[in-house]
Amino acid sequence: MKNKVHPLLETFIPIVEGLAETFGKNCEVVLHDIKNPQSSIVAIANSHVTGRQVGGPMSEYGLSTLKRGQFDKPKINYMKKTSDGRILKSSLMYIKDENGELIGFLCINIDVSEITVVKNILNDMFEIASQDSSVESQEDSFGSTINEVLSNIVDKTLENFGKPVAFMSKEDKVSIVEALEEKGVFLIKGAVDYVAKVLCVSRYTIYNYLDEIRVNA
Repeated sequence: MKNKVHPLLETFIPIVEGLAETFGKNCEVVLHDIKNPQSSIVAIANSHVTGRQVGGPMSEYGLSTLKRGQFDKPKINYMKKTSDGRILKSSLMYIKDENGELIGFLCINIDVSEITVVKNILNDMFEIASQDSSVESQEDSFGSTINEVLSNIVDKTLENFGKPVAFMSKEDKVSIVEALEEKGVFLIKGAVDYVAKVLCVSRYTIYNYLDEIRVNA
């Protein structure tokens, strides 16, 4: 059964197409219903930019933003990298209902990879100052299903940790779980079981780790 979309979010669907047509084929515009992160996309234009479709899940960045719970100011003009190395200039705006409760995200992702190549060439030629280091930049995990997003986030976190699971101590595994908690991974249904399997512990051990992390937060 199809999930009912909030009426206010429905009014944003034409805006998605309008923004995409205005900024061209390299501009992906996505409307998320935050009540269901596993299938949050209710409208998307120029979906080839990240390969997602309506009914697809929230990205890693969206999950971590939802987890942090700070929705006072929109996030404008930050940089992200896709898993295949393309560079996106992104903005994330919050949609709230008449009571001020968050109901959705409106995201704009512009693929600026080609522009960046040209910019780097010009920088070399004319010694133009490089990009301001204060601009936020991070790699993001997209996926056509929530399981792909979950798998990508966990794999990347383990890779960054730099130690095989077989050689991890309890403290190492707690650190991994803490990093995943900060990324909003445990907002995903089934994440506890998946992470438990990857870390070769029981689901109850993961819950114990989470309790320990939240007590010390």
